[in-house]
Amino acid sequence: MKPVDEQLALIARGVDEILVESELRTKLERGTPLRIKAGFDPTAPDLHLGHTVLINKLRQFQDLGHEVLFLIGDFTGMIGDPSGKNITRQPLTREQVLANAETYKEQVFKILDPARTQVMFNSTWMDKLTSADMIQLAGKYTVARMLERDDFDKRYKGGQSIAIHEFLYPLVQGYDSVAMRADVELGGTDQKFNLLMGRELQRQYGQESQVIITMPLLVGLDGEKKMSKSLGNYVGIDDRPGEMYNKIVSMPDSLMWRYFELLSFRSLEEIETFKADVEAGANPRDIKIKLAEELVARFHGEEAAATAHKSAGNRLQDGELPEDLPEIELESAEDLPVSAVLNRAGMTKNAAAARDLLSAGSVKVDGQVVDKDFVFALGSEHVCQAGKKKFARIRLKKP
Repeated sequence: MKPVDEQLALIARGVDEILVESELRTKLERGTPLRIKAGFDPTAPDLHLGHTVLINKLRQFQDLGHEVLFLIGDFTGMIGDPSGKNITRQPLTREQVLANAETYKEQVFKILDPARTQVMFNSTWMDKLTSADMIQLAGKYTVARMLERDDFDKRYKGGQSIAIHEFLYPLVQGYDSVAMRADVELGGTDQKFNLLMGRELQRQYGQESQVIITMPLLVGLDGEKKMSKSLGNYVGIDDRPGEMYNKIVSMPDSLMWRYFELLSFRSLEEIETFKADVEAGANPRDIKIKLAEELVARFHGEEAAATAHKSAGNRLQDGELPEDLPEIELESAEDLPVSAVLNRAGMTKNAAAARDLLSAGSVKVDGQVVDKDFVFALGSEHVCQAGKKKFARIRLKKP
């Protein structure tokens, strides 16, 4: 295994918090593989790049010689994770959970090494607990402590309902760490309360407490909100190669370095070289292409990555984009509405014509129909279609 300091440097890359780092060092200094736990509730069938932030960290642990315990929460999925929710979440049926779990397993092995991954289901031990066992588990924590959790506290003070079964979720997640004898547990920043529960319950059950590592939530392509399929600001790992390529290349420049840090397997030294190139005048789009090709290769293979740029327009029409697709750079001191961009790019005769096309649903940006409220963010780049025949790749930059 690599020296402890080298391991810690790689583990710390991109993380939000390590609790407690001194404990992690002690565990690593023993020189034996650690049991690294991460749990996923299969509440939706598809994963996006936001999910892979945590999975990438698991792969780094594997590369350092540690054992990954990939937990599929088929039991907790039927409770429904209340994290960040302002209403009681509807639980899934066992059939829905298991169907989604199969898709998860297919997708995660595009990143993780199957030979070094132990896939586990928490129903394995939770189904064996009796009602008396569950009552004893519930007795390990108080209602007052549970209400310290931010989302529960806000709902309680706001007079919004909290179902009793929602209190069971963090308890069960914590008990998973006991059953799995986890040395380290990873989760998003919104999971911190649940991860700490694992430390507490392990201590109560006479085990050494796990170290917890929280990973940041990946901002979506809109540059504002957490990546989410429901918000449409996501890149799915099963997106077609051209679609994935186009989304990455078109993202705002302001996101690119964070995406490199959290999604790329390139060294930090190489990424710093890219930053220096941009500062020296290189086009940011050329750097985003490197990330797009890396991600397409990871999820679709090297051949698909080599040709993704040719099929990047397949989202816009059944055929490919014209080979001579115009590339237009516009300067602005601020974000611009799409009507102004189309007008300034010469894709419409005037602003009124642009508004007419938008009202008719005849304007697409990166293959999606947009309306007059769509805004071009500074630093972003998008493939635009106005009407049936006018296409252009438009980049909005500061003067």
